[in-house]
Amino acid sequence: MDYSNRAKIPEQVAGLGDPNGYFTRYGTDHHSMVLFPKRVRDALGRAEAPGVTVNQITWQVGSMSEVNNAIKWFDANGIKQQRSGRDMPGSNWHTYLLDPDGQSNELYYGIEQIGWNGHSKPRSMYDRAFDKPPQLPQISEFEEVERARAAGIDLTSGYRHVDELPPSYDVDGISLPRPFKIVRLGPVYLFTEDMAAAETFYLDRMGFTFTEEAAWQGHRCRFFRCNTEHHSLALLPLAARRALGLSEHSKFAVLGLQLANFRQLKEAVRFLADNGYQAGDALPLELHPGIDHAAYLRDPDGHLIQLYCAMEQIGWDGKPRPKELRQAKSISEWPENLDANSDAYAGEPFLGPWG
Repeated sequence: MDYSNRAKIPEQVAGLGDPNGYFTRYGTDHHSMVLFPKRVRDALGRAEAPGVTVNQITWQVGSMSEVNNAIKWFDANGIKQQRSGRDMPGSNWHTYLLDPDGQSNELYYGIEQIGWNGHSKPRSMYDRAFDKPPQLPQISEFEEVERARAAGIDLTSGYRHVDELPPSYDVDGISLPRPFKIVRLGPVYLFTEDMAAAETFYLDRMGFTFTEEAAWQGHRCRFFRCNTEHHSLALLPLAARRALGLSEHSKFAVLGLQLANFRQLKEAVRFLADNGYQAGDALPLELHPGIDHAAYLRDPDGHLIQLYCAMEQIGWDGKPRPKELRQAKSISEWPENLDANSDAYAGEPFLGPWG
């Protein structure tokens, strides 16, 4: 997505670096993480609130009706939304709203799927973007494709990514260009200026479930979930940011990336070190409960990237595993093999092919 096309005059974004936004994926969803040019967006008047360094945090719901019902429920309860409708690229139906710290949260349904041939939807099919809540029912994705075919659109004219690295690693039976496979994105860790207000937003407005609280150097940190995973979201007090040695300019602390298994996690740490990225124990063990083994990298903007291989699952009684039964260890203490937990390989599975 070339943001320079939105400039009133070319000089508005001249000298600010690459003006493109890049939509990236690890599975079949059109995008899981998007990288936008912040300096260019700021120059175009799209700057976020102070301390907000991510464009949005996205949460999937189960149906088109849930998105529309959410829009109506937020309206009825006086909860302001930034915008609602359907964006292209991605084709996802959504609504956006801000948390008390200015972090933009998106609820969405129905993102475009990238199929066996690797092509994304061509731009000539972007005609069904919406800038307001849609009337239901809408036509299906299949019908959209049929209409595009009837209009003579080349369905393979969209973008297709080809990895520049050779597929030289045997990754549990599949040849891949890296010795690991990302199978899940999340959790997200945020710093908040007002823990009570943030809790109210994510519990009462967004519908998360509280899992547990952790204390670190007198700081109260809280973990929330939206399914059986131990946590999808962590809220940390802003006062803990300096003590943790994280970037003073950002309220976004950590983005989690789950790998397929412990073997791949160890291989990822070695691979990254060989390529100049040294992973370490950036967060103390107390601040990733439910994730026994994690390695952290720092991206160029100062955010932590958390690599892990398994997350504790919450069962019918809604209780996390007792602390004394967890196997949490720092990188230097990682064993060759792990003792299997009752929820090893449990939780949301990655259904698509690895490559």
